[in-house]
Amino acid sequence: MDGGRRVLRSLTEQLGSPFAFAFARPQFAAAAVSRPAPRARAPRRSGLEKLRAAAIHPLATGALVFGFLGAAFAYSAVRGGAYENFIQTVGTPGDLLARAIGMGIDTVTISGISELKETEILAYAGVKARNSLPYLDAEGMRARLRSVPMISDAEVRKLYPSRLAITVVERQPYALWQKDGKISIVSADGMPIDTLHDERYARLPLIVGDGANERLDEYRKIIEAAGDLAGRIKAGALVSKRRWSLFTTDNVEVRLPELQPEAAVEKLARLQRDHRILDKDIIALDMRVPGRTEVQLSNEAASARLENLSRKTKGKV
Repeated sequence: MDGGRRVLRSLTEQLGSPFAFAFARPQFAAAAVSRPAPRARAPRRSGLEKLRAAAIHPLATGALVFGFLGAAFAYSAVRGGAYENFIQTVGTPGDLLARAIGMGIDTVTISGISELKETEILAYAGVKARNSLPYLDAEGMRARLRSVPMISDAEVRKLYPSRLAITVVERQPYALWQKDGKISIVSADGMPIDTLHDERYARLPLIVGDGANERLDEYRKIIEAAGDLAGRIKAGALVSKRRWSLFTTDNVEVRLPELQPEAAVEKLARLQRDHRILDKDIIALDMRVPGRTEVQLSNEAASARLENLSRKTKGKV
């Protein structure tokens, strides 16, 4: 306190920070002395002070040179691919900062999958350890997931601070479709959704031939008509886009008629139940003509049958 009973405080103590100082400064204008102070002449600088001032210019020049060299180095790194390699390895500077403050991706929750694996979803989505939640492109990730034939829809949600939730809707595999030596996985409506690249889908029904996938509903009805015999049917081939032939696990071809193939299959089931026809030494059953079934024996069975008939003929002579 001075003689005029005024409290003396430093600017730093009263304002606290440069920002506070910037906004609080006008309040001191009213406290200024009303009588104008005499105009002070600027003191003349000594020779030493001039030398010190001149020394500032080389420092500023050095800073400019250093900044230029740094920019040139960064440009060279970008041109040479070093920066891109850095991004691919550890992420962008923003990712680094976000992970440092606890916003990396610590947990990924995946729901809606039955055929696909978690590792496949992560690979399709492009989730990497270098990612961070704030800088993650959720829409781009969703678009990548939806581009997968096996996935009909996807949702990607960021759950701060460090959790990612992925929900997918799978197209359900229904059958395998072989055409021109290539086997595709098709959904119930016949839409190809993937190529067969592992044994996970080997259990699915197999259809063969051009356009067979478009008549999958028709083939489904044929299999249903087979009843207990369905387990012995390993494939169905659409012949000339007109009719079906069935192939059993015993490699017997059953040629069905173009019209009412379900009725022919029901007859086949009765023949198997009553006469075990598929257990005999045959290679084909021709049921294309309604009311008639022709049996084609294997070469061995045909030779044995001819030999047996020959013996019977000789015995009668």
